Amino acid sequence: MKRSPLALVVVAFVVALMLYFGYHMARRQGASSMPRLTQSTVAPDFSLESLDGKTMRLSDLRGKAVLLNFWATWCGPCKIEMPWFVDLQNQYGAQGLQIVGVAMDDASKEDIGKFAKDMGVNYPILIGKESVGDQYGGLPALPESFFIARDGKIVDKIIGLRGKAEIEDAIKHALNTRPPTSQATASENTAVTQPQR
Repeated sequence: MKRSPLALVVVAFVVALMLYFGYHMARRQGASSMPRLTQSTVAPDFSLESLDGKTMRLSDLRGKAVLLNFWATWCGPCKIEMPWFVDLQNQYGAQGLQIVGVAMDDASKEDIGKFAKDMGVNYPILIGKESVGDQYGGLPALPESFFIARDGKIVDKIIGLRGKAEIEDAIKHALNTRPPTSQATASENTAVTQPQR
């Protein structure tokens, strides 16, 4: 009789443990089936609604360097880096940088809009979808930023909060990256024109 309640507790504990590990194994397998985005991978295209109700496609920004930032209103580190993004958009926008924020939380569009306004955001904010997050590897943590060159290829990625200088270096890399054919042509042109000088 005394063993019965103890046995039930043990069984319940084992079942809970199995469910816990089963859930995490399933998540891990799901994560492993997600695309691995490496440098020189073309950034997955998507179409999302912006705060002003317009639809924006990532491919519409081809020719610009893009800082694609996944964030959420509840994310403390996101609040730290957003003012940096405002400054960097002001500083590098004329050189072809476009920062795009993708809100990945359950807040209403109105709440996200108020949050962005309070933060002084000067770049488009899109309403995220889980399917887009999955295209970008499942977003294990927020914030997560992808730096996309003018040719649409990912050149860098930052997970979590880093310093403003590191973000700025990644932006410069994205701005200065050209398709390999353009680089080859440029170096060939330089080689041809140099002797004439």
